[in-house]
Amino acid sequence: MSAPLVLVADLGRANIASLMAALSRAGAVPRLCRDPLQLAAAPIAALPGVGAFGEVASRLTRSGIGAAFKERIAKGLPSLGICLGMQLFFGSSDESPGAEGIGALPGRISRFSTGLPLPQFGWNRVTGGGPLLEGLGWAYYANSYKLDAPPAGWTAAWSDYGQRFVAAIERGSSLLCQFHPELSGEPGLALLARWIRRADGASGGDSATGEEAKKAGAEALAGAGPGRSAVRIIPCLDVDKGRVVKGTRFLDLKDMGDPAELAWRYEKEGADELTFLDISAGLQGRDTAAHTIRAVRARCGLPMCAGGGVRSLADAEALLAAGADKIAINSRAYRDPGLVQGIAREFGSQACVVAVDASRGADGIARVVLDAGKTIVDEAVPSWIRRAVELGAGEILLTSRDRDGTGLGYDLELLRDALAAAGSVPIIASGGVASAEHIVEGVAAGAAAALLAGALHRGELSIRSIKLALRRAGAEVRL
Repeated sequence: MSAPLVLVADLGRANIASLMAALSRAGAVPRLCRDPLQLAAAPIAALPGVGAFGEVASRLTRSGIGAAFKERIAKGLPSLGICLGMQLFFGSSDESPGAEGIGALPGRISRFSTGLPLPQFGWNRVTGGGPLLEGLGWAYYANSYKLDAPPAGWTAAWSDYGQRFVAAIERGSSLLCQFHPELSGEPGLALLARWIRRADGASGGDSATGEEAKKAGAEALAGAGPGRSAVRIIPCLDVDKGRVVKGTRFLDLKDMGDPAELAWRYEKEGADELTFLDISAGLQGRDTAAHTIRAVRARCGLPMCAGGGVRSLADAEALLAAGADKIAINSRAYRDPGLVQGIAREFGSQACVVAVDASRGADGIARVVLDAGKTIVDEAVPSWIRRAVELGAGEILLTSRDRDGTGLGYDLELLRDALAAAGSVPIIASGGVASAEHIVEGVAAGAAAALLAGALHRGELSIRSIKLALRRAGAEVRL
């Protein structure tokens, strides 16, 4: 029996490489399509979504793709919507007042009203749902907006982030997910496989359905607390000339291995995301090695942030097309603030990570460091973080150059000052970790995630030991 064809709406600027790879692994043959007539008539079709509600909704209207998916829902044709792609099926969103969505379903998308960091980045538990969604367990999110109640006739699964919201809805062979199933590990892949089989009219078993799905979901949620995303543990792959490297205070680099091999290993060990930084691209004035991103994506289904050498929207788009889900910019962000605005506008703030390196001077003030530690500017770190957030950064990756590779632990004062400056935008803490207790301290100070490199690469720490320590300290983790 041949694999079913899934047409994926090509919306232009979107990080769809992860979705295409996941659909292939789930048993389908995915193909990008911009023709609304083909999308309307296709046996199976998917609507991904990256960017701002109003801008993408306008693009859907102009292209006719919005009308095609509205017709599909009216006819009950097998359809998949993901993240913003789910939200666009509704009439309006708080994100873009006055903009109209596809209008295939009644309802309005609202902004989270919690005091928790926004966007909600990372893994959150999912409960309830119908035959497709039941037993999912954990799923990966990147959202600031949500659906509060399902439309009539649809079955909902739920998550909680300070307040209960709709994780996904299903009706027949249509599935609309606020989370990213393509980035949600084996459970997400199993969900896509179930949807494809149902959409294709096939029957047969599945590795996580019925009672097995309920058991898997219960095990995944064991010990989870309500209303929070899991703390993310993020291995960092600093790459130079195609190899992962690690040094001390950005110097004395040593070879740590092949990027794709390490990525695969960390996914199996329970990492929550990956960060890929081409550390010499910016200094050498060249593009980030997109072929390395593609190689990592071919081996790994984790959410991935990529950076180094991003000088334009075209550079960012190339990395997204290669398989990245978020773009990190550091020195170029400081020197060209318009690039931060552009990435946030075109791809959404959830795809825009501003990396901030810091070093304390003799006066004790933590100042911004550029050019892989070679240039210190006369601006305090909190000042730059406030501006970056105003420009549209959805996340801040904060690294203490003074602590990098030393094993002395985080600069907690720096972290607290950065959190105060960032407001509701989440902070990833980096620099100096040598023990699980260091990460517990960083999370207690307010970090939403911990980025590690050398201690993991050398085997001095394991992802599981870190997560067990965090759980003992009362933090939410995905085990």
